[in-house]
Parts: sequence; C-alpha cells; structure tokens
Amino acid sequence: MLRRTFMTTAALMTLGTGAFAAAHAAEKDIVDTAVEAGNFTTLVAAVEAAGLVETLKGEGPFTVFAPTDEAFAALPEGTVEGLLADPEALAAVLTYHVVPGAVMSTDLTDGMNAATVNGADVTITVGDSVMVNDATVTTADIAASNGVIHVIDTVILPPM
Repeated sequence: MLRRTFMTTAALMTLGTGAFAAAHAAEKDIVDTAVEAGNFTTLVAAVEAAGLVETLKGEGPFTVFAPTDEAFAALPEGTVEGLLADPEALAAVLTYHVVPGAVMSTDLTDGMNAATVNGADVTITVGDSVMVNDATVTTADIAASNGVIHVIDTVILPPM
C-alpha cells in the first residue's frame, strides 16, 4: 500500500512538473524564448541591431517565423554583415518574418497568404511539410507569452 501511494505520488509529481515547465515556458516573451533556445543567436543580434527588441517583447500577439543560425549562415557571404550595417534594410527583412496575431500550425491552410508586419505577404504551402515561401517549418507552435514561434530553415527575403 505504501509503495503504491509512493509510486502514485511520484507519477503525479512528474506530470505536475511537466505541466509547470510548459506553463513556465509560455511566460517568456518571444525574444526571451529565442534567447533561451540557443540556436537563434544571429536572429537575436539582428533584432537588437534593428531596434526591434522592445516591439517583440511587447504585448503582441505576434507570430514569428524564426530562421536558425544555420539559416543565416547559408546566406551569401557578406549578406548578414551588409544587413547589420543597414538597420533600415535589416528591419525590413526581420519584419517580413513577423505576422500580427498568434497563428498556430492548425490555423494554416495550403495556399494561404499572410500579411507580414513588413507589409508584404508570405505564402504558406501545406503538404508533406509546411513551407513559408521557400523556407521549411522545422518546428512549429513554440508558445511565448506574447505569441508563437515557428522555426524555419531559410531566411526569407521580402520582394524588392
């Protein structure tokens, strides 16, 4: 009897800890969630250089299609440095990765166009994978207190 009580208590504590961790993760805003993830250092540096930290820490909600460090590294040589030297162009690229509102993966439909904060649309393709323009969503629905992050494998560039 004591053993069964102990096992039940241990199981409930484990379930409770997981629920707490999930709830705690959603207490962080988009910027803090990206920083904590560890694979968005270039994105976070770019957000800082473009002066968008306060905006992305704001009330929102926002949906961010977040390119990984590997996505930024795949850009042609000098592209990141050039953008960092031009805060206006950098802000245009970064805001092209942000959609107003919290758009979860279950809200996406094939052929959907979504207006970005930049003012230009991105096109969502739903099939064997989910694509945002030419970028593949590798991880979806990372909850933040002020929106949601979908990880993408490519930096998407706004139309010129």
